[in-house]
Amino acid sequence: MVFMSSVTLTIDNLIVTVEAGATILVAAKKLGIKIPTLCAWPEIGHAPGVCRVCMTEVEGQRSLIAACAFLVSDGMVVHTGTERVRAARKMVVQLLLANHPQECNFCVRNGNCELQQVAETVGIKRMRFDYADLDTEGMIDKSSPAIVRDRRKCILCYRCVAVCEQIQAVCVLTPAFRGNELKVVPTFDIPLIESNCVSCGQCIMACPVGAIYEKDDIDEVWKAINNPSKHVVVQEAPSIRAALGEEFGMPAGSLVTGKMITALRMLGFDKVFDTNFCADLTIIEEGQELLKRIKGGGKLPMITSCCPGWVKFCEHFYPDLLDLLSTCKSPQQMFGALVKTYYAKQVKIEPQAIVSVSIMPCTAKKFEAQRPEMASSGYRDVDYVLTTRELARMIKEAGIDFPNLPDGLHDAPMGEYTGAGTLFGVTGGVMEAALRTVYAVVTGKNLQDLNITPVRGLQGVKEAAVEIGPLGEIKIAVAHGLGNARKLMDLIRGGKTDYAFVEIMACPGGCIAGGGEPIPTTNEIRVLRSGALYQDDALVQEKRQSHENESVKNLYRKFLKEPLGQKSAELLHTHYVKRGEDIPHQATECEINE
Repeated sequence: MVFMSSVTLTIDNLIVTVEAGATILVAAKKLGIKIPTLCAWPEIGHAPGVCRVCMTEVEGQRSLIAACAFLVSDGMVVHTGTERVRAARKMVVQLLLANHPQECNFCVRNGNCELQQVAETVGIKRMRFDYADLDTEGMIDKSSPAIVRDRRKCILCYRCVAVCEQIQAVCVLTPAFRGNELKVVPTFDIPLIESNCVSCGQCIMACPVGAIYEKDDIDEVWKAINNPSKHVVVQEAPSIRAALGEEFGMPAGSLVTGKMITALRMLGFDKVFDTNFCADLTIIEEGQELLKRIKGGGKLPMITSCCPGWVKFCEHFYPDLLDLLSTCKSPQQMFGALVKTYYAKQVKIEPQAIVSVSIMPCTAKKFEAQRPEMASSGYRDVDYVLTTRELARMIKEAGIDFPNLPDGLHDAPMGEYTGAGTLFGVTGGVMEAALRTVYAVVTGKNLQDLNITPVRGLQGVKEAAVEIGPLGEIKIAVAHGLGNARKLMDLIRGGKTDYAFVEIMACPGGCIAGGGEPIPTTNEIRVLRSGALYQDDALVQEKRQSHENESVKNLYRKFLKEPLGQKSAELLHTHYVKRGEDIPHQATECEINE
C-alpha cells in the first residue's frame, strides 16, 4: 500500500497541493478562497462539521460536502461558489437566524459576531422564515459569578465543548438530549456554579456568538464612581496594556500603558494603581516561601498560585496535591487587601468608603474576588472585577478617543513596578521573575542574563534547570493551558518528577490570552501581546527585578515588616478548598490533545 504525503486537487479551477489528511477548508485557504464556517476554529483542529455553513460541491459526490470535515484526495475537483452551494448556505444561515434572538443591537458580541459576519458573507438580505418565539425561562444561566450562558443564542457549533474538553481538559460542557431538544449544557444539565467549571472563560473565546459571555459589572462600577461618598481605586493587570488597544482598532501587541492610565482617570477613578506593584510583592513573598521549603524540607515542588482558574482546577481535580500550591494570594487579591489596610491608613480614609476595582484579562478573577477567603482586610478585598472587554466598553460609552490619548502615569504608593512584575502576563513570566529574585537573594548578585529564555514561548510544557549558588541546581517546569497542566500534574502525582518549582497558568499563552481578553485571540496574537510585555520589561532597564521596587521596600518598612511575617500571613496568604467531591469528574475520560 502506498501512502501519499501530499495531495493535489482542483478548487474553483485552481490547482493546489496540500498535505495528505488536510480538509477542503484548509486547501481552499491556501488558495486564498474564503469558505464561510461557524463550527471550524483553528484552535481545535478538525471541526465537527455540524453547522453545515461551509458546504461545497465535489464532483462525483451526490450530496454537498462540509469543507471543514471532508478530507481531500488526489485529483479531487471542488466547487465552492455554484448556485446550489450558495442556495444551501443561505438556507442554513436563515434557519440559524430564525432560531436566534433578535437582540443584535444590545448583544455583547454586536459588531464582533461570526453569525452576523457569515450572514453578510452569504448574502442574506431578507428572512425566509418567521422568527421563533424563544422563551427565556430557564435558558439563561447566571449562577456563576464569572460566566453567563444564554442557550437562546447557542447555534450548536460545539466549539465551547471542544475547547473545554480538548484544550482545557475540564469537560464541563457537553451536548445533551436529541432532536429539537438538543442543547449544550454542563453535565447532567446542572447550573454552571454547581459544576466543575473553573471559570477560565476559554469557552467565551471559542463561542462565535453571544451564547457565553462574562458577568457584566460595568453598571456597579459606574454607580461607585458617581457616588461622592466612595473613594474608588483601580488596578490593572500587566496583560491589559498589551491587549486593550485592539478593542480600538490598534494593532495586536500595541503597548498602551500610558493611554490606559489616562483613560481610567477620565472615567473618574480617584486613584490609578497597578497590579504589577503586587506582582513584585508576590515575588518577594513567593520567593521566600520557596527558599523556606527548599531549606526546611517542605513540600516540593512548590506550585504558583496567582492564577485563579488553575487554583480552582487543582481544587477540583487534584485536591490531594493542594499543599504543593504556594500559599500566596494572587497579585489582584494582595492588592485588594492592602488597599483597605495599608493604603487606607496612608490616606486616612475609612476602609468601608474605599471601592476596589480591578481590570483583569481573566473571567476567573471574578470568581476569585468573591471567594470567602478573600476578605482578610475585614472587608471584601476586591469589590469589582472588569475584563479587558468591559473596560473597553466603558471607555467607548464615555466617548473617549483612546488611540489619541496622551500618556499618563500611575499614582503612588502602589503604582511603581519593575520589569519582572510586568512578566506576570505571559506564560513563564512568574517563573522568570521569581528566579531573578531568588538567585539574587541566595547568591548576593544578579543573574548574568535576566532574560530566562527557556521558560518563554508557547510550547505546552517547558522544563529547565538553574544553578543557584549553594542551593545547587534547581529544576523547574512551566505549563499553560489546563490540558498541559493535567499532564504535568499526573507526573507529579505519580512521583515521576524532581522539580523544585512549577508555574501553571490556566489559559493557553498565559494571561495575555485570558477569557476576558479581546476576541479573537490566536497564536499570532499571543506572540504579539507577549512581545509587548517583554518590551515593557526591557524598557525598565534600571529595575527589572522585583526586589528592586522601592515602593515595595517602603511597604515592608512601614507596614509589613518582613516577608512571611505575621502581617504578611494575615493579608497576603490564603488556603484552598477541596471542591466537587460529589460531582462526577468526567474530565479523566477526556481525550486530551497531545
